[in-house]
Amino acid sequence: MLRDPVTAYVALGANLGQARSAVLHALQALASISGTKVTGRSALYRTAPYEAQGPDFINAVACIDTCLTAPDLLDALQAIENQAGRLRPYVNAPRSLDLDLLFYGDAQMYSPRLTLPHPRWRERAFVLYPLADVWPQRVSPQDLVRVAAQAIERLPPTDQELP
Repeated sequence: MLRDPVTAYVALGANLGQARSAVLHALQALASISGTKVTGRSALYRTAPYEAQGPDFINAVACIDTCLTAPDLLDALQAIENQAGRLRPYVNAPRSLDLDLLFYGDAQMYSPRLTLPHPRWRERAFVLYPLADVWPQRVSPQDLVRVAAQAIERLPPTDQELP
């Protein structure tokens, strides 16, 4: 039996190697997840590490419709991270790719493996600004004021990224 699609939001980020390429490749990889369609994506943003280490991050948010359950979607996201060479030597280590499930419909889930909505989404400029690109109703002006001290830069698209 097929499930009805659920709208979910995924934060993407990378700060090792060719970070921009890694994020763009991951956006394409999201579309290849079984039962999943990318319905929107933000601009790319450059941010300084926040509660993390290493070089600047490239970040984005994608809106997807998926027939997968939230845990199955998390498995698919982690498989994409692993294919990109993601290692987890310590908490907040620099990363070749990081995919975080921010929202899965209106689901609320609290487990050791997955918490929905993402518990820190309102604390991070690298989530709020790209999220505002694809779901402006979700991000309030007060949310943006709260993260105003975090450096963030919207990147212009390259020729290869233009439609």
